Amino acid sequence: MAEEKPLSRWQRFVDNDVLWSFIHNPGAMIAATIAVSLIIAAFAAPWIAPYNPFDPAQISLWDGKLPPAWTDGGNPHYLLGTDNQGRDMLSTILYGGRLSIVVGMASVFFGMLLGVSLGVISGYVGGSLDSVIMRIADVQLTIPGILLAILINGIGRVVLPLEMRQDFAIYVVIIAIGLTDWPQFARVARGATLVEAQKEYVQSARVIGLPGWLIMMRHILPNTLRPVLVIATIGLALAVIAEATLSFLGQGIPPTTPSLGTLIRVGNEYLSFIFFSFFGLLLIFLFFFLAIVTLIFYDNYLHQQYNLFLLMVL
Repeated sequence: MAEEKPLSRWQRFVDNDVLWSFIHNPGAMIAATIAVSLIIAAFAAPWIAPYNPFDPAQISLWDGKLPPAWTDGGNPHYLLGTDNQGRDMLSTILYGGRLSIVVGMASVFFGMLLGVSLGVISGYVGGSLDSVIMRIADVQLTIPGILLAILINGIGRVVLPLEMRQDFAIYVVIIAIGLTDWPQFARVARGATLVEAQKEYVQSARVIGLPGWLIMMRHILPNTLRPVLVIATIGLALAVIAEATLSFLGQGIPPTTPSLGTLIRVGNEYLSFIFFSFFGLLLIFLFFFLAIVTLIFYDNYLHQQYNLFLLMVL
């Protein structure tokens, strides 16, 4: 009887239960399509944006505060209008979205790197070191993350020389957000390490005399990444929100650099008028009504039609 060949990595990926559940969930597919489209549009900003908001030659203060092109007084060259500095809003949103996503990814990676490292060391070594690291994490978790980020960002600005503050503002924001996120990663990594450290393969590695750092890197760390990556995906959205909040409060990206937070801060004076008007309130209620109707429609019809489509295709 011929021996069965082991499955390749691609075959194991295709046969994965998570992938099957994802493909058969139309809501997840729609959300993923929208998210990927927005991310691609943000990173492709230099090629698809009509203007470059970082190029002073393409900015004119005379064109500042223009309304969208389809309204009275709009300019067809500026589809979504311009901001108070004369920058094209469509181009600024694309470039600003790219910057916010990059800051979010970098801060999550920094927080994950720091948190997982401390969590694995804490769970493997144990003793007093474990107590000290976990008590620091517990204390930090009692402080609101945005307040801690503002504090760290303020300290970073004070430490840096005046002529370097604007150039290193993005890096300070990344460090500030990353330092607020590490406790979540540390606690999850520590819990996974405590479980893995009691398994036979780790005990065998200790018996044959492998050094502790090699056991942590080669055996324990790869088996702690699955729950950590789940937190990282959620933390990415929270990091983008944190960057937007800091920039909106004037504690993050400089006003001359487009980001989601700076765009919201510039447009805040217009948002206040829209939201307190009858038309703005009508739009809010209409949005919630359409969201509820969409959810009901999805539960009763879309899910069945999507499954029938998959049966015909697959």
